[in-house]
Amino acid sequence: MKYWLILIPLLYSYFSGRYNDKKNSIAIPFLPRPTALDGSHAGDYGFDPLGLSEKLDFYAMQESEVRHARLAMLAAVGWPMSELLAPSWMLQNGCAPSVLNGANPLAALTIIGFLGAAGYFEFKTSLRQSLSTPMGKIHEKDMSAIWKYGVAGDYNWDPLNLYSSCGDDFKGRKGLRDVELSHGRVAMLGITYFAFWEALTGHPIVENNMLFHPNAMFPLLVAGYAAWSQIYEVGPLNEYPIEIKYANEGEMKLERVQNGIKSTMEKVAESTTQTKKTLDELDSKFGIYEAPTKAVEAVRSTYKYW
Repeated sequence: MKYWLILIPLLYSYFSGRYNDKKNSIAIPFLPRPTALDGSHAGDYGFDPLGLSEKLDFYAMQESEVRHARLAMLAAVGWPMSELLAPSWMLQNGCAPSVLNGANPLAALTIIGFLGAAGYFEFKTSLRQSLSTPMGKIHEKDMSAIWKYGVAGDYNWDPLNLYSSCGDDFKGRKGLRDVELSHGRVAMLGITYFAFWEALTGHPIVENNMLFHPNAMFPLLVAGYAAWSQIYEVGPLNEYPIEIKYANEGEMKLERVQNGIKSTMEKVAESTTQTKKTLDELDSKFGIYEAPTKAVEAVRSTYKYW
């Protein structure tokens, strides 16, 4: 697990540094870069077409995004799991209970209770002071060159001590926060898709879905991607144009695969030629090519209606 966590932030390393010297946004290159978005914070790709980071409280917006991202990640797992595991009387025609799908009284009470608990937690922690905690002090030091507010979403909670798995420094910690926000943003899009798909079609998201039912397609796709990534890689996303190029030793690996396929085809062709030669010799002696036809004719001759 630890080594996976070391590798994952590399996917986001293209945006891990500051870019306060750039005039245009990285995410939307034809728009000016918002003043507050300079790469100092995790998940900052310069995307703010409505300029909200300059109109509203920046820290509060970061805090709100982190909370929504974490809830969405839980929901993205809980939604399909409920459709797979929950008894049918808790579901709406096989679909998870929701605002758009509807809910039976028991499910509605459960949802209201959860939202009430989440709201109470929000109320009790919205004005918390995190700089006095051990993790808060670390964040204060990490962010001291940027601002004095620490890091949004800091609850001083890391029971498995994963926060330092990518390096016990500000770069490693920012990399993991990047991973969390990126996954959370995908989860927010995913859970929105779940809700609208089921509302429009009336079918559960797990129905005929290769991720939730045994099949060969998903393993084949994973194996195909793993093989592709051994040969090719995507160039830096902050450089134009974005290119697909050979990975380390990728060209040599591709050549090795091509040579292996060519060698196998040559061996198969040689074996086929040798087999054909052997069969021709047997046919010249025993007429084996005509034997099946003769056998069929012999059987047909035994029954007058054939």
